Amino acid sequence: MDVKPDIKSPESKKKQVEHMFDSISPQYDFLNHALSMGIDKIWRRKTIEALRELQPKKILDVATGTGDLAIEALRLNPDLVIGIDISEGMLAIGNQKIAKAGLSKVKLIKGDSEDINFPDFEFDAVTVAFGVRNFGNLEKGLSEMLRVLKKEGQVAILEFSKPKAFPFKQGYALYFNAILPLIGRLFSKSNTAYTYLPQSVNAFPDGNEFIGIMTKCGYKNCVQKRFMFGICTLYLAIK
Repeated sequence: MDVKPDIKSPESKKKQVEHMFDSISPQYDFLNHALSMGIDKIWRRKTIEALRELQPKKILDVATGTGDLAIEALRLNPDLVIGIDISEGMLAIGNQKIAKAGLSKVKLIKGDSEDINFPDFEFDAVTVAFGVRNFGNLEKGLSEMLRVLKKEGQVAILEFSKPKAFPFKQGYALYFNAILPLIGRLFSKSNTAYTYLPQSVNAFPDGNEFIGIMTKCGYKNCVQKRFMFGICTLYLAIK
């Protein structure tokens, strides 16, 4: 099923995103690493390293996809990492990786970021990599993540952002809006998934605007760390 999520319609966006990621799940890991030339792995590692001082023992990875960030979180030696995602196709690929590697501390289950099926104050840390821009209701998802965090717990959100500096801004826009969708269509056989990617990034309130939304939702000490001239940003905050 080839779908193009309507990013202006929060109610329908969630289901459309679910179907879209189900459709591209077999090629998702390959395309992610190839299109970023492996840099996405470095960004994920930096996200997890930002939590090292906290030493979280129970971690929730929201919009976990195929589980790359959840698996990376094992570097912190937690007792348990739980990844949730609405796409069963993505979870199936992730669980295959986990089973093959024998990773008993990582559990991937179906779950909705806007209705997290865990009690209040359950996790030491909550992480998200390239997922918050796909939330149907951004504030609701952020509020749910905050709810399940323990007091003084930390959130780490990795998300694409928009470079500002010339000429990197122009070169990146050409690659992201024209070349990347073309390659994505070629390998994923989806006419819309990699067109949706730049559209969703362009529509996402990144930088200080996103920090403002996090603050509004109740997060404290919100900071941002921009990577690669602003292609990607890591947002950190505490409860």
